Amino acid sequence: MTVTRWGIIAPGRIAHTFTQDLRLVPDAELAAVGSRSLDRAEAFAREYDIARAYGSYADLLADPGVDAVYIASPHALHVGQVTAALEAGKHVLCEKPLTLRASDAEALFALAVRHERLLMEAMWTACHPVIRDLARRLRAGEFGTPRQLHAELGFVVDTQPTDRLLDVDMGAGALLDMGIYPLTFAHLMLGEAERLTGSAVVTDAGVDLDIAVAGRYPGDAVATLTASMTSWSSRRAEIATDRGRLVLEDFHHPTEVTYTPTAVGGTNDDVDRGRSVVVECAEPVIGRGYAHEAIELQRCLAEGLLESPLLPHAQTLTILRQMDELRAQVGVRYAGD
Repeated sequence: MTVTRWGIIAPGRIAHTFTQDLRLVPDAELAAVGSRSLDRAEAFAREYDIARAYGSYADLLADPGVDAVYIASPHALHVGQVTAALEAGKHVLCEKPLTLRASDAEALFALAVRHERLLMEAMWTACHPVIRDLARRLRAGEFGTPRQLHAELGFVVDTQPTDRLLDVDMGAGALLDMGIYPLTFAHLMLGEAERLTGSAVVTDAGVDLDIAVAGRYPGDAVATLTASMTSWSSRRAEIATDRGRLVLEDFHHPTEVTYTPTAVGGTNDDVDRGRSVVVECAEPVIGRGYAHEAIELQRCLAEGLLESPLLPHAQTLTILRQMDELRAQVGVRYAGD
């Protein structure tokens, strides 16, 4: 296979995690890193043995030895950076959410099509082997008909108000940073939501600290999804079917799925559950799981695809439109809305 030469844009915390996994990906070359600070870029390059470090994103994008870039900056900056990368002829894997709103993502996807470049949101959950395997088997009816789903993700944000997680100008809020994961998980397992209703705690500055979402999905399934910047959630996900219960103890970094079947004739007083079993996934998880989104982008490039079947444009836009609607419901607005 052809080696894909990667450039890293914005070497912050998530870029470190992604790059650690990228080093485990076959046919991936860490070619360059770009930052607004040359010192920071050079330190990152030394840590990961990257050949070239640049003190500006423009310099990295001008490098003919870079095929694809991974953009790890705050989401409010994505439009400008993705646009510049596509116009420079690079394929792009951009951190989630791709943009603050669906209309901006629509424009970026149209630009990618015009330039014949692959643009993929780095929603690594959709590429994770455990999640993909569970979704496939659930759709096949292996565990019965799904009727209820719950997923939660949250952690305590203990930082200064100027931090991007609390800065409304940077797209702050629990929904876009954490809630996108439960929404995506429910979408992958149940299909596109028919109706979503949100309730949130919003600060005077307009930042949603906690949000709960109730959803109705195809097949008369329902879901409850929560995200928090004020509390430590279990990161657990559960799917209840007419034949039993599926549990992921940490759906954000899943290692296995447990299925507990219910015997025929079980009642509310005596459920008479069967023995819990671990649902085996044949494909191993590489690193912390971020490697698989890079593998998917490289697979698409090798096959001449300009849109990923695992992360199609329509899926990214669906989740962004859901978040647009939920933000409107709870009263969260960003500049440009």
